[in-house]
Formats: sequence, C-alpha cells, structure tokens
Amino acid sequence: MTLLLLKLLMAHLIADFLIQPVSWVKDKEQKAYLSKKLLLHTLVHAMLYAMAFSFAPQFWLGWIILVISHYLIDGGKAIGNRALGKSLDAEKSLFFNHRSLFLADQFIHVVVIVAVVGYYYPGLYEVSVNHEQFWLMAIALLLLTRVSSIIIKVLISRWTPLNADQPGETNHSLANAGSYIGFLERLFIFVFIVTNHWEGVGFLLAAKSVFRFGDLKEAHDRRLTEYILIGTLLSFGLAIAISLGYEVVRDFI
Repeated sequence: MTLLLLKLLMAHLIADFLIQPVSWVKDKEQKAYLSKKLLLHTLVHAMLYAMAFSFAPQFWLGWIILVISHYLIDGGKAIGNRALGKSLDAEKSLFFNHRSLFLADQFIHVVVIVAVVGYYYPGLYEVSVNHEQFWLMAIALLLLTRVSSIIIKVLISRWTPLNADQPGETNHSLANAGSYIGFLERLFIFVFIVTNHWEGVGFLLAAKSVFRFGDLKEAHDRRLTEYILIGTLLSFGLAIAISLGYEVVRDFI
C-alpha cells in the first residue's frame, strides 16, 4: 500500500515538475482543453502511472481514473488562470489568484492519488483520527493567519504613519508582502512552541529586527519605527498566546 502510494506520487512529481517543458505549460495555459501539449503531458502521466502500477492489469480502473482526472484538472486550472488573467484585481487577492490555483491543482492531484490507492487498499482509511484534535488545529491555523492579520490591522489602524502607503506615493513593497510575512512568522512561532523550541522564537525576532533595521534607519521617522514595533510585538504576542492556548486545550481534550 505505502509503496504504491509513494510510486504514484513520484510519478506525478516527475511528470509535473521534472520533465515537463515550459513550452508545454504555456501552451496549456493558452489553449486549455484544446492544447495538444496537454494531451502529451497526460500521456506522459499515463505511462509513468502504468509503470508505478507495474503494468498490472488489476489496476486498470485506477489507472484510467488517474489519467482522465489529470487531464480534467489541468485543463480546468488553465481555464481558471485565463479567467484570472482578465481580472485586474486577481494579483491583489490573498487567496484567489494564480498561486492559489496552482496549489489547489496539486492538492487535488494528490487527493485523487490517495483515493485510488485507498480503493485498492481500504486499510489506508483505517487510520485513527482524533476529530477534536483536527478541528482544534484548524481553528489554531485560522487564528494564526487571517484572523490575527485582521486583529492587528484593526488595533494599529489609528497609528498609521502619514508616509505609510499613502495615495499618490510610490510604494516599493511587494503586493500583500506584509500579510504573507505575518502569516509565515506566526506559523513558525506556532511550530517552535508546540515542538518546545522556544529559542526559535527568539531567533525569528532577532532575524526580523536585523532585516527591518536598515529600513527604519533610512526612514528617519520615529512614528514609523513605533508603528512597525507595535505591529511586530502584536504579531508575536498573538502567535505565542494562540500557541499556548492550543497546547492547553490539546492536553485537556
């Protein structure tokens, strides 16, 4: 069971990331289901999946499902990317953009592979799942990302410096970079705390301070310095509080 799953995942990774030319990717994105490169790409997957199944005839149904689903999923992603390409706000969105479509595409491929292996080996689904732990983790991740971001934005909105993202001024920062940095740092803190590596939190804070030092030194704006410091401490404080709360509730349930 595990060997088959690993072989199918390896086949998928090789076909999607190792031997797929960039020209094929561009052709798929432009023509979607009408792309001949999509057909070639699907045939490559078909061959590698057959090899993963060791060409055993009893796996014919799983092979067909994997091949057809890959064609449909990749074509659907191409259509979604074309639709996003016509939207001026596509790249401004945190969740509905080309990157999220790519991640969703890969996630669905993996789910189909796991489902096919589970069909032949039902024991794959007999893993004991603690539903309370699952929902607790989901809540913690939501709190650490979007919820914390909104809370921080609301709390520090009254102190926004006059030269921070003002209309009419050139903004040299990456789109939504602040939100992504906040998401990642709070997730890192969560991992450090639940694995009992508190020193990682200190290292992360020090590293962020070093990178911010140059910007703050050039800004010559005390209000901007205080604004960034408040935001950083709020982000770290929320991450620590959520992580500790997660551990308390986890141990309780």
